[in-house]
Amino acid sequence: MVISQQIKNLDELSLSSTAIGSLPHNNPTEAVQLAFNSFKTCPFWPQLSNVSKSEDMTTQYLQGLPGIEYDEAKCKYYFNTESETFFEQLEEFFFDYESIVTEKNYETLDKYAITPEYSSSINLFFNELAKTKPPFAKGHVIGPLTLGLSICGSDDKNAIYDDVLKEVIIKGLTLKALWQINQIKKSSHKTTPIIFLDEPAMSQYGTSAIITITKEDITSAIREISKIIQDAGGLSGVHCCGKTDWSIITDSGINILNFDAFFFGKSLEIYLTDIKKFITNGNYIAWGIVPTLDATALAASSTQTLKAQLDSIIESLCQKGLSKELILKQSIFTPSCGAGGLDIMLAEKALSLTAEISSIYSNSTELTGLLK
Repeated sequence: MVISQQIKNLDELSLSSTAIGSLPHNNPTEAVQLAFNSFKTCPFWPQLSNVSKSEDMTTQYLQGLPGIEYDEAKCKYYFNTESETFFEQLEEFFFDYESIVTEKNYETLDKYAITPEYSSSINLFFNELAKTKPPFAKGHVIGPLTLGLSICGSDDKNAIYDDVLKEVIIKGLTLKALWQINQIKKSSHKTTPIIFLDEPAMSQYGTSAIITITKEDITSAIREISKIIQDAGGLSGVHCCGKTDWSIITDSGINILNFDAFFFGKSLEIYLTDIKKFITNGNYIAWGIVPTLDATALAASSTQTLKAQLDSIIESLCQKGLSKELILKQSIFTPSCGAGGLDIMLAEKALSLTAEISSIYSNSTELTGLLK
């Protein structure tokens, strides 16, 4: 897919910046203002698990899914497939999905909303979008692999291994993504929605942890969600804060590949052919160059040191045959992962560094005319 044919303001995405999701703040208003002040082109809505455990990246997207219950003894959510009402809820869920996706009956989407109980910031985010109308706005859902490995059925087996529950997860996350897209467009018709699928579990691909899950299993699940995001007028991305087989992502039809470039910047080189095809087709690399999973590394980082590190990574790719101009034109910048595990001062530093790196590249005389 050449996404420039879809999105009129796509050139504004080049060399811009955004963030992944989580912040450590207790005040939702302050968190949303930070997101908008830091990223004028592409603000994001913050996940604030310090406000409520319901804002945890796993829990946040379970609302409205059939059979979801909380096990007090085990302190976790699960699919109660033995409930008397499970199959009734399942039938209604699949009916709603077909109505929304096939018939564009978006009024039904409100049944699958992310409510204030599960996100203290999201309505504030939409209100701010209506005021500022940025070119892009970033939402997010947990990825299907990560959710499927994080929640079980009544048999205590991971839901990813149950065909019915896997389908519920894929379709449920699709509805959560569509709801965000619909709300973003309601808030600002000028704004292009971007939805990231957060897939930390993808770094386990090829290990004994998920050895029975195939590449095609993961790719097809992401492709299904991604296509519907794009059909609804959004851009789709995948965030993985480790290293993995990057061809899984480049083959899945998504528009943005986001990874931890600080620790795993060289990992793209193994998949050079895939990366070249990916960006040549108009897709983006989102360089997670600002470390958020290592507070010591972040404290020691500066705009200059991080840009020098990223320059070295890009130069190495160029030496192997990629065009520097193409790489940079198809680049955006993010922190390496969410900043929810940091203290507020370091989290704000991470966002500030990300925005500063974007500004330096955007204003580089070396790149004059590149985006025209």
